[in-house]
Amino acid sequence: MPGSDESALQRAERVYSAAADHFTRPALAFWDVYGAETVRRAGIGAGDRVLDLCCGAGASVLPAARAVGADGSVTGVDITAPLLDQARARAESAGLTNVELIRADATATGLDDASFDAVLCVFGVFFVDDMPGFVREMWRMVRPGGRLAVTTWGPGVWDPASSVFWEAVRQVRPDLHRSFNPWDEITTPDALVDLLAAGGVVQPTAEAITGSQVLESSADFWDVVLGSGYRGTVDALDEDGRGALKAAVIDGVRRDGISEIRTDVVIGVATKPSSGAT
Repeated sequence: MPGSDESALQRAERVYSAAADHFTRPALAFWDVYGAETVRRAGIGAGDRVLDLCCGAGASVLPAARAVGADGSVTGVDITAPLLDQARARAESAGLTNVELIRADATATGLDDASFDAVLCVFGVFFVDDMPGFVREMWRMVRPGGRLAVTTWGPGVWDPASSVFWEAVRQVRPDLHRSFNPWDEITTPDALVDLLAAGGVVQPTAEAITGSQVLESSADFWDVVLGSGYRGTVDALDEDGRGALKAAVIDGVRRDGISEIRTDVVIGVATKPSSGAT
């Protein structure tokens, strides 16, 4: 299978570079919904200095930049150049001049300790081999009194259409069935709290949030497939396999009358103590 010797981060870069061409389509509006919700729960306000790791196409960068205003700043970091290009274009279109976007490994930015009022990571923590180590890296850059906010997918993301997709994959290429689902490791508040604590975060809390995305047509779910981590499975197929999978997925979504998919998430937050434990 292509990419079988890759690290988790390398595979994420490859998959999301390909997925970038569908990332901002209407059926993937959930990226922006949860980017904004993470910013809200992080309590970001005027004048804050914010770091957004695995920032993608700017789903949390843009609302953070609006929240901090002219006296604040937002630094977005991602390894995926096409997504950073989209984030840059969106920020420019919105007239946001307080945004800096950096292409780098989010787990090793070299940025200073305790240098941000808030550090965010939305749908990115599960794309590395050492998740507690990545959390530890995030936490060290939060200033005393600052906040960390990490968002992951909840259970059953994109169901019931997700089940249609994986059954179609099983029929086309059984060896690829559920071959790239790293987000399945942290789908509950307890699991996210445990991860944050393992990374040295003090007194983290997490909350499950239910959500959904309306599909205007059965073909909309194929946009979700191509604009998400499922793209890695699709791109592992040859041209005939991709065509067969697309037809099976769209037909299955239509057959089952699916017009809405689950987009449940878990958001974990923590405030760094002003003194004492770090």
